Amino acid sequence: MQASVLCASLVVAVSRPDRFRAGAARVAAWMLRAGLALALGWQLGAAAQAAGGAEAAAGTAVRFGILPLGGAFESRNDWEPLLADLQRAIGRPVTMLSVTSYEALEQAIQRDQVDMAFLSGKMALDAVTLRRMKVVAQVTRHDGLPGYRALLLTRKSGPRTTLKELLAEPEGWRLARGESRSVSGFIVPQLQLFLPNHIAMETRFRSEVVGTHQVTALAVANGEADVATNNTADFERFRLQFPAEADRLQVIWESELIPHAQIVIRRGYGPEFEKKVQLFLVEYARGKGPRGDSERAVLKSLHDLAGFVAADNSSLLPAAKLAYQLARQSTMTSQWVNEAARQARLQRIEATYAEQVAALRSGAP
Repeated sequence: MQASVLCASLVVAVSRPDRFRAGAARVAAWMLRAGLALALGWQLGAAAQAAGGAEAAAGTAVRFGILPLGGAFESRNDWEPLLADLQRAIGRPVTMLSVTSYEALEQAIQRDQVDMAFLSGKMALDAVTLRRMKVVAQVTRHDGLPGYRALLLTRKSGPRTTLKELLAEPEGWRLARGESRSVSGFIVPQLQLFLPNHIAMETRFRSEVVGTHQVTALAVANGEADVATNNTADFERFRLQFPAEADRLQVIWESELIPHAQIVIRRGYGPEFEKKVQLFLVEYARGKGPRGDSERAVLKSLHDLAGFVAADNSSLLPAAKLAYQLARQSTMTSQWVNEAARQARLQRIEATYAEQVAALRSGAP
C-alpha cells in the first residue's frame, strides 16, 4: 500500500440495523461490523479534516468517496492505485473514504466531506441535483454494453428456488437486498419485477438482510436468506472471489440494462481543474507499453472496468427516469386516504421529474 502517497481512510457503517429482523447469525454479523467501526473510528486524517470546501486553495487534499460494492477494505485496496495515479496527475493530495453502506457515503456527501465520488444511479442523481456536484466521467466495461443488469439469486437446490414460487408466496421467503439507494439492489427489482406483481419489497417478505451485493450473495449461499438482489458485474466478481459459494447459486431473473456508474466532482473547483480530472480519467489505461498495461491491471481489479468516457449531467437522465417510474408506481400501488391525495402526489412527482430533466439537460443543477 502506498501510504506515503495516498492517505486512505475507512468508515465502517451499518445501514438500518433495525432491518436485520430474523436470525441470530444476522444479529451477530451486525455486531461484528459495529465493533469494527468502533475499533477503526472515522480516520479521515488531518489533511482531509482541514480540507473544508471545494474552493480550498491548490494543494489541499481532494477527498474521494467510493460507492460500497464489496467490502470496505477490499474497495480501499482496489481504488488505492488509481487514486495514487490521480494524485500525481492533478498535483494535489487525494484521500479516500471507503464505506460499507450507501447511507454512510450519502451522509458524508451531505456534510461536505467528499469532493469527488464514484456513484451510481440514484446517489449520483442526488449528488448532482441536491449536493452541488457534477458528472465528469462514466465507467465502461469490456463487454461493450452500455450498462449492466440487476439479478435475483437463489440456491440451486432447496425448498425455494424458482421465480414462480417467489412471486406466488413472497411471505415465505427470506430476502437479502441492497439499500434503498441501490439501483440494482433495490430500485430496479422493485420497479421492474416486484411492484408490477403487487409485491412491496420492504413489507411482503418473511425477513430481510440489507447489505452490499457481496453480503446478499453470501447470505443466500450460506443459507441465511432464500433470495438475493445482485447484478451481473458484481456477481461476476463474486464468482472469482467465492467460487464455492457461487456454485451454489443460480440466476432466476434479470432486469433490463442499467446505465453504468459515474464519477462526480463537487462544483467550485473550476473548469480547468475539472478538465484535468476528466482528461486523466478518459486517458487512463488507453496507452501502450508497461504503463498502459499497469493501468489496465488496476482497472481490472476495479470490477473489471475497461476505462472511462467523458460525460456530463445528461448521463443521469436514465437514472432520473428510473426514480420517477419507481415513485409513480409506488404511488399507484399504495393505499391512500382518498383519490385526491394520490393525484396530488402524482402531480408532485411529475413536476419534480420535469424539473430534473430540464436541469440535467441544461447542466444547471
